[in-house]
Amino acid sequence: LLFIYIITVAFASILIVHFAVNAYFPYFWVDMKYFWELLQILVRFLSRRRRKPHFFALDRFLEQAAARPDKLFIVFENERYTYAQTDNRSNQLARALQVQPGYRAGDTVALFMGNEPDFMFTWLALAKLGSPAALLNHNIRTKSLLHSFSCSGATVLIVGAVEDVLPSLTQQSVTVLLMTNHCPTPGILSFTEKVNAESDCPLPRSLRSHVNFKSPAVFIYTSGTTGLPKAAVVNQNRLLTALAVLSSNGVSSKDVIYLNLPLYHTAGFIIGFIGSIETGSTIVLRRKFSASQFWDDCRKHSVTVVQYIGEVMRYLCSTPQRENDKEHKVRLAIGNGVRPEIWREFISRFGNIQIREFYASTEGNVGFVNYVGKIGAIGRVNFIQSILFPFVLVKYDTERDEPARGADGLCVQAPKGETGLLVSKITDIAPFEGYAQNAEQTERKRLRDVLKKGDLYFNSGDLMRIDQENFIYFQDRVGDTFRWKGENVATTEVSDILTICDSIQEANVYGVQVPGHEGRTGMAAVTLKEDARFDARKLYSHVSEYLPSYARPRFIRVQSAVEVTGTFKQMKVKLVEQGFDPGQIQEPVFILEEREKSYVALSPAIYSSIISGNVKL
Repeated sequence: LLFIYIITVAFASILIVHFAVNAYFPYFWVDMKYFWELLQILVRFLSRRRRKPHFFALDRFLEQAAARPDKLFIVFENERYTYAQTDNRSNQLARALQVQPGYRAGDTVALFMGNEPDFMFTWLALAKLGSPAALLNHNIRTKSLLHSFSCSGATVLIVGAVEDVLPSLTQQSVTVLLMTNHCPTPGILSFTEKVNAESDCPLPRSLRSHVNFKSPAVFIYTSGTTGLPKAAVVNQNRLLTALAVLSSNGVSSKDVIYLNLPLYHTAGFIIGFIGSIETGSTIVLRRKFSASQFWDDCRKHSVTVVQYIGEVMRYLCSTPQRENDKEHKVRLAIGNGVRPEIWREFISRFGNIQIREFYASTEGNVGFVNYVGKIGAIGRVNFIQSILFPFVLVKYDTERDEPARGADGLCVQAPKGETGLLVSKITDIAPFEGYAQNAEQTERKRLRDVLKKGDLYFNSGDLMRIDQENFIYFQDRVGDTFRWKGENVATTEVSDILTICDSIQEANVYGVQVPGHEGRTGMAAVTLKEDARFDARKLYSHVSEYLPSYARPRFIRVQSAVEVTGTFKQMKVKLVEQGFDPGQIQEPVFILEEREKSYVALSPAIYSSIISGNVKL
């Protein structure tokens, strides 16, 4: 009887504790599960760090190719490549590069390619040669392209298609290799035939013996907070850490990953490509996102995991409803930037898909994961993360466009529940590698004297809020960057492009919110040169030539003078508040009209159609 009594009391105690924990600490068990997963990732990472010779992301791919050579790795249109075939093709490419004049193993090589298997083959080939890869945005043109290429330190550019902007590079003694069998442009070499003729035998490891954990693995370009694209340095240690990005979310070799985000972006390259190398999954690669074909592709290829940015979710929810909307095998969607109302609509329409929202930046040293699934949150703050990756939210002075400081000169912490600027401490565990050949911009992202004199933090440029349950929410961006169509747009770059147009004297570029759209779209308040008139068609032609579609200002406001502060900084706050409402603005406002290939006057009727959602931008 005593034994039965003890067992009963013990069982009752466990039940009481269980219900008490659930009542007072509702996220306790899911937190514990997440901590356990973090511990496993940390142990695996440290084990790999201790291996000799050094173990990198490439070595994980080679492990997978040896363990599952016949497993399908890449599905692209009518093409299929196993892990072994991918390994062999990258060997051929690496051998062709070895004998290419102007290149030596270890040199940085720039990639100007869209989503295609050759992008992946090329990166693997470069990794086998110990060469960092600069992943250029294939949408950029002229000034931005030349700048991006130059700051990487590369002398070789591998391209996927002939572009009218490439001759300007060949004139600067740049070796341009074209991944196609036919090359109609003089001065640009066709590289594919050379690759086809090479052996696919493995390359000696000695070619990359010079690579260590601090060596750059890739340069991924970001608009950051100001200026032209900056090459964020992703070193080998960071890429090794990034291997866990999918496996930590329950992805395995049985999963099929749908990759339709650009491979030159962090999301496409690190999450989609590198993450799949760790798990041994199959990648279904698309050239670009298509809302109309998204679910058909998922059904055709039995996709189980998809990636998204906020705009992707909205586009999918905007497609006409079908009876088979819930007929698919997708179980997980991983990404960032989805609004709460879109989150709810997506689940309601397409089924019980787990949404794994996260926050991270290419060059940043802190990230968050919403492992609970709390709608609207980008992550959950916990004590383990706070110890390993210290961060704080500090009050931000929007008028002065800088963190607010107290009388002691230190930053002022934002109380829980209030919006503040996310800054994260720069440590050996959480370093900030900065930007290639750009000491000035690297220093601008460093914030000193935050909580005490002499400390050093990374300035994320993002405003956040932490609620009473320790969920963290993205609020807005600060500085000279806004996000549109899933891309960062640097206002200073757009302003520079606008002011080289003959008729424009000054341009103040900013982002404005548009109902029903993620992020902010571009608007420019411009002044005209003396005796000049606003040439709408010419300006349209100008921005189309120099800017990618997502960076072209949708609205133009013609002013007699640009307002500046006492320190001659352009004032944006009032302009942002007024938005593009012609009823609030006394000056002429124009909207970009693709069909007319011009800017046209923004009438109250057009404005109403945009606000009501009848016109999409």
